[in-house]
Amino acid sequence: MNDRLDDIPDLPDTPITTPATDWTTPPVTTPITADLLRGALDLEHTEHGVLPHRLPARARAQCADGQLAMAEAQPSGVRLAFRTRAGVIELDALRTKNVYQGAPPRPDGVYDLRVDGRLAGRASVTGGNVLLVDMTTGSAETRPGPVGTVRFSGLPDRVKDVEIWLPHNEITQLVALRTDAPVDPLPDGDRKKWMHHGSSISHGSDAASPSTTWPALAGSLGGVELTNLGLGGSALLDPFTARALRDTPADLISIKIGINLVNTDLMRLRAFSPAVHGFLDTVREGHATTPLLVVSPILCPIHEDTPGPSAPDFSGLSEGRLRFRAAGDPAERAAGKLTLNVIRDELARLVEQRSADDPNLYYLDGRELYGEADFAELPLPDQLHPDAAAHRRIGERFAALAFGSGGPFAATRV
Repeated sequence: MNDRLDDIPDLPDTPITTPATDWTTPPVTTPITADLLRGALDLEHTEHGVLPHRLPARARAQCADGQLAMAEAQPSGVRLAFRTRAGVIELDALRTKNVYQGAPPRPDGVYDLRVDGRLAGRASVTGGNVLLVDMTTGSAETRPGPVGTVRFSGLPDRVKDVEIWLPHNEITQLVALRTDAPVDPLPDGDRKKWMHHGSSISHGSDAASPSTTWPALAGSLGGVELTNLGLGGSALLDPFTARALRDTPADLISIKIGINLVNTDLMRLRAFSPAVHGFLDTVREGHATTPLLVVSPILCPIHEDTPGPSAPDFSGLSEGRLRFRAAGDPAERAAGKLTLNVIRDELARLVEQRSADDPNLYYLDGRELYGEADFAELPLPDQLHPDAAAHRRIGERFAALAFGSGGPFAATRV
């Protein structure tokens, strides 16, 4: 495991952008194809270019949920990866930015440029579409906008491995890639492939940038290639998601279960237990002996013992922050409603039961990643999601617990 974490250097708070200038020589335009992308399970051709998806077409066709459609098309963990001598790189992209009526404006999505594994710059695009969401009614309206450009220049004049991590919180259609030298797809190398599935916390909500979400940080420290199936609001034990995990090559798999089931008040304990069994059974159909880590929820005080659903709390808007509250009643636990403590107890029981016949199945209590002491020091700003500093802490702890000596992923690390 890497002994340093250089993923959050002392870069300015304002994203680094380089104004577009004329090219000294005609640029090389490279078609954006699947072999230039990592972390995507599908690539859809659109009228503007290509749209990376984190769920395959079959899975998308089996669910009409707008939240899931939005989440899986936001390219968390997806990055362009190539080898080049180029000193200048331009990427045209059409973003779709979410705007929530009555809530403070969300920051622009960020593109992280990594050169030979180190963060070398950040930029954002302008223009793009706006998805205007009314949280009180659930209605949404798309307002179209123009394509924008991200430009990085002054890169070292040598052959180098380049990754451009796409914004984890904006749907991104890739339109054109231009460089001042040819590019070749980055070879796979011998890094193990880690596939992770979870909620908006795994998706990267409130992280500073796409390569500093906690799974990206943990993957960097663990020396693995990440495919992030963190799906904001949509880690709901859906069978089509289990089949996507089953059918995707992976050397290591982790599944974080719980918070979205409480958020949505989707099921009761009677349905939860067999749903977990069915989800794990499906994953095991394609990965019979792959190390598989089940992770329970991190600490979230509003839902530790109070069921969902989660509801918007607009009282914090005067301070520039939308918060959430638990809208359930603790007394409803007796009727089988789920809380985080109920889920943790049941997950621990199920993993212990299954591991008798599955020695490669492991359990991690999410409070080891973020617990009461962490909440006291780094509270959840909206009562649900960790901030950038907490993402870093969670990533470091996951790397130590999962990839470190004695961890479930340690034996298979390169």
